[in-house]
Amino acid sequence: MSADGGPPEGGVVQKPVVGKGRPVVRRPDVDSLFSINPDGSRNAIHPADVRGRFQRWKNLLWTVLIAVYLVLPWLRIGGHPAFLIDIQSRHFYLFGQTFNAQDFWYAFFLVTGLGFALFVIAALFGRMWCGYACPQTVFLEGVFRRIERWIEGPPAARARLDKAPMNGAKLARRGAKMVVFFLIAAVISHSFLGYFMPSEVLLEAVTSSPSHHPTAFVFSVVATLLLFVDFTWFREQLCIVVCPYGRLQGALYDPDTILVGYDQRRGEPRGPAGQAGAGDCVDCYRCVAVCPTGIDIRNGTQLECVGCANCIDACDDVMAKLGRPRGLVRYDSQRGFDTGRRRFLRGRVALYAALLLVGMSVFGLALTRRRPFEASLVRAPGRAYQLEGDRVHNVFDLQLINKRPGRRTFTLAVLGPEGAETIVADLEVELDSLADRRIPVHVFVPRAAFKAGLKAEIEVRCGEPDGDLTRLATAPLLGPGPRR
Repeated sequence: MSADGGPPEGGVVQKPVVGKGRPVVRRPDVDSLFSINPDGSRNAIHPADVRGRFQRWKNLLWTVLIAVYLVLPWLRIGGHPAFLIDIQSRHFYLFGQTFNAQDFWYAFFLVTGLGFALFVIAALFGRMWCGYACPQTVFLEGVFRRIERWIEGPPAARARLDKAPMNGAKLARRGAKMVVFFLIAAVISHSFLGYFMPSEVLLEAVTSSPSHHPTAFVFSVVATLLLFVDFTWFREQLCIVVCPYGRLQGALYDPDTILVGYDQRRGEPRGPAGQAGAGDCVDCYRCVAVCPTGIDIRNGTQLECVGCANCIDACDDVMAKLGRPRGLVRYDSQRGFDTGRRRFLRGRVALYAALLLVGMSVFGLALTRRRPFEASLVRAPGRAYQLEGDRVHNVFDLQLINKRPGRRTFTLAVLGPEGAETIVADLEVELDSLADRRIPVHVFVPRAAFKAGLKAEIEVRCGEPDGDLTRLATAPLLGPGPRR
């Protein structure tokens, strides 16, 4: 309760119970979502402002993450985007490395490695990813809620504005917020599009008619609307209802997982400062008022907790004012709260870390063995071979793909088969980065000399600053059986 007997900041006043007189203040519990009222209506949560050491670290991290997100699509390394998944051209760029569609299998190890990395983080530190680095948290807490505070005022003022009838002042504030939110959502969606379209193409798409890039236009409109609805209204429900990572926590936690928790041994029984026999918790409700999902951390570990540490900073501030030690609400494991002892290394952490190490090792080894160019002989469509007088004629296409970042020159040399006439359309080819070319190859073998097992062999040499690289492209020759 507040000093005047009203509901605490962030509390919800329910309808008065008949015959009781005063309204009942709803407090969070473990059996229902605080963001949903008992009648099924939405309970808008307006977290109170909080300052502290964890907030400073989060603000710094969010600034860096947002800057990286906005700037990365425009960075170039060696003349190519630093990060780009160009689906239309089936070209991919990753910090100076170039990939094509044939290299997409690398993504399996990269994605599974990131997944196991999240498993390790969750087993060790719970939902720290959610509270510090998840894009939903970064943009909601680092951008949208700040703008909301600037336009509509502190939490109490926003709660009053929610209940106020629509008038000119409310329409102006809400309208201004909606316009700003929509513009920011558009910036976020177009920046995301920059990870799948080259920056110069994105600029051309934004400044030209939607008919020139209909797919990009539809994507940006849909993404902007989804982001607008999410950050304007849906908010914490995405973490509670939609996000699968939060649902996995029950399987990833154990008694030694570091979580945000409340020290019941120290805090209970709750009571005002100075009350004989009371614990350190004065039941000020401050930890609930600052929670972005509206839970009471004193009720124990809950699905809705995203590990943001708002309640830690809020409780530490209250303890400092009371002259009591910090840490009544803190990062600790359940074993640590119960016994004061913690274990860092244990079976499941070792398993997740081992799987992560295997995935990253395979990914790294595959990258070191990655071929700088592809050269393969593929039989041309049509008949398997042709008999032209006393010669057997095979037709191939030599497929060349340059996987290097820069333009390269390829020199071709015929090595076999011996005694055959091999005609190559071009013996020297220049290819831009990730460009490909098909070069016709005709092989003529005297019918009398043809036998099973003959192969066409072409050596492909690529000049490099640190030495030539060569590959041998081979393909079996087909022909008639022996004469009877």
